[in-house]
Amino acid sequence: MRPAQYAVVAYVTNPVGEFVEELRRETYPEHGHLPAHVTILPPRYVDATEEGALETLEKLCREVQPFDIEMGEVANFLPITPTVFIQVAHGAYRIRELHDKLNSGPLHCDESWPYMPHLTIVKVANEEQTRHAFDIAVKAWAHYRGPRKVRIDRLTFVREGDNAHWIDLAPVPLGGSLTPAR
Repeated sequence: MRPAQYAVVAYVTNPVGEFVEELRRETYPEHGHLPAHVTILPPRYVDATEEGALETLEKLCREVQPFDIEMGEVANFLPITPTVFIQVAHGAYRIRELHDKLNSGPLHCDESWPYMPHLTIVKVANEEQTRHAFDIAVKAWAHYRGPRKVRIDRLTFVREGDNAHWIDLAPVPLGGSLTPAR
């Protein structure tokens, strides 16, 4: 049995997040259960126990104050990976700084691709599905009239589960202390 992978995400629970979750259910129902999020640390193996990784995460997050980002245009990662997402138009540097700060110690990983802050809409199985989901997402986002700002004030440490499910281990507030998941 291989070890589990871990990631750090910022859940998006405002109208932008609701929009993304609805669009995901429409374009790729197989992943309709996934909550809207900005990935801060992509999936990785950690060089510590879960408790040790959480302690490191808490310590590092205590030093970062909450901030806002603003979402930009719909894009995709073709041909590298079949993913459709919304770019971070303003505040992306803050997300990159947070990524770089957290990608250290037991959470460090030599990632396969350069880190790019984004809000994933859907990761599908192939290029054809990506193009289809992309076309739908571009049209839907052009008609979206809600706020495009997202507050980043809490991260969540997650562990890979079965069948594209992730398990929340603990929310970690920025500028605060660890709060165990209930």
